[in-house]
Amino acid sequence: MRASLISLVFLLFSQTVWSAAKIEHWQTAQGSRVYYVQTEGLPMADIQVAFDAGSARDGAQLGIAALTSALLDTGAGDWNADEIAQRFESVGAVVGSGISDDMAWVSLRTLTDQKLFDKALETLQAILTRPAFNEADFQREKSRTLAALKQREESPAQIARIAFYKAIYGDHPYAHPSDGIIETVSGFNADDLREFYRKYYVAANAIVVIVGDLNRKQAEQTAERLVADLPAGQKPEPLPEVTMPLKATQRHTDFPSSQTHVLAGMPGTYRKDDDYFDLFVGNHILGGAVLVSRLFNEIREKRGLAYSASSSFMPMFRKGPFVMSLQTRNDQTQEALEVLNKTLQEFIEKGPTETELTAAQKNITGGFAMRFDTNKELVNYVAMIGFYELPLDYLDTFQQKVEQVTAASIRDAFKRRIDPQLLQTVTVGGNQAKSEK
Repeated sequence: MRASLISLVFLLFSQTVWSAAKIEHWQTAQGSRVYYVQTEGLPMADIQVAFDAGSARDGAQLGIAALTSALLDTGAGDWNADEIAQRFESVGAVVGSGISDDMAWVSLRTLTDQKLFDKALETLQAILTRPAFNEADFQREKSRTLAALKQREESPAQIARIAFYKAIYGDHPYAHPSDGIIETVSGFNADDLREFYRKYYVAANAIVVIVGDLNRKQAEQTAERLVADLPAGQKPEPLPEVTMPLKATQRHTDFPSSQTHVLAGMPGTYRKDDDYFDLFVGNHILGGAVLVSRLFNEIREKRGLAYSASSSFMPMFRKGPFVMSLQTRNDQTQEALEVLNKTLQEFIEKGPTETELTAAQKNITGGFAMRFDTNKELVNYVAMIGFYELPLDYLDTFQQKVEQVTAASIRDAFKRRIDPQLLQTVTVGGNQAKSEK
C-alpha cells in the first residue's frame, strides 16, 4: 500500500524541480561530504551514500567490488535478508545498491513521516555500517555471479565489450569487466569481501546525497546518523592516469553468428575536462542522437549496412571510453568499418555544419528539464556532481555551456582528443568473407 503511494507521488512530481535545485554542501563530523537539495511539497526523500569503491578498486581480485555491493543488504545488524526487506516494505521504502567503474552506492527512497522515515533510516544505517557477509548468503550470491559470468560467454555483445575495454585500457584498472571473471570470482571467500568493505566503506571515502522534503537541520541529522558508526578511515590514492594506445589495432573474435558486433574507439574524456561540452555536443551530432546523427545517416540510411550505428563519450574520473558501435551482417563488416572510419575522419577534419550544431543545441537544451523530473533522477545527478567534485551550479549552467559551443570549438576539441591513428577496433562474429554481387 505504501509502496503504491510512493509510485503515485512520483507520478505527480513537478517537472520544474531541476530549475530550482539549489545544492548545499558541507561535511559531517566524520569527514564525509554531504550534498543536499530541499524539494518542498511532497513528503518524500531520496538518499544516496556513495563510496570511491567501484570496480577500478578491485586490484587483482576482479569482481570483488561488485560482489561486496551485492551482499550489503542480504544481512545486516540483527536482521537477515528477509527481515531487511520486510522492514523497508512495512514503511513503503525502496532500497538499492550498485557499482560503476568509479563508485559504489546504496540508495533509499522513503516517505518523510517521522515514524516511517526513522525505521527506514535505521535499516539503511545497519546496511552501511554493519553488513554481515554471512557464509550462506555469500555462497548463494557467488554462485549466482558465476552463473551470470558463464552465461556472458555466450553473448557476442558482451565478448566484444570486454575485448574493447582491454584493447583501449591495457593494464589500467578500467580494463576489466566490473563483474569480474570466473577465474577470480571462483577464488573469493567471505573474508575477502569483509576486507574490501573495511578498506573502502569508510567515512572519509563517503559522500551523502539527500534530495527531498527535509529541512537543512533534518538533512544534517540524517547525514550524521548514517555515517556516525563508520570508521573514519581515509580516501584511497587517486587512480592512475590512463595511458593512450601507441597505435591503431584491429582484433577479431570468431563467434557462430550471422551478425558481427563492431566497437571502435579509444580513451576519450573525463568528468572535469575543459573540452567536455564541446565533445558532448559534437558527439550528439556524430552519433549520440542516433536517428539523426552522421553515423546513422551514412551507415544505415544511405547504405543499409546496419540497423543502427552510434557513438558516445563516457566520462569517468580518468579518461572514459569514446566508442562507436554497430552490428552488421558478417560479409558487410569491412565495408561498414570503412564507412565508420571515414565518417569519423571527416567529422574531425571539418567539424559539424552550423545547421547541425543549431539542431543539436536545441535538442539537448530542449529536453534538459526531463532529466530531473523526479527526486530519484535528481539525486543521481547530484551524486555525480558530488563524487566528481564538479561546480555546485553545474545544473544551472549546463544549458548555457551547451549554447556556448561553436562548430570551431567542436572541431578543435575532436582534433585534440580523438586520433584515428590510435583507434582500437574490435569485431565479434562469423565469417567476414564478402558475398558475391
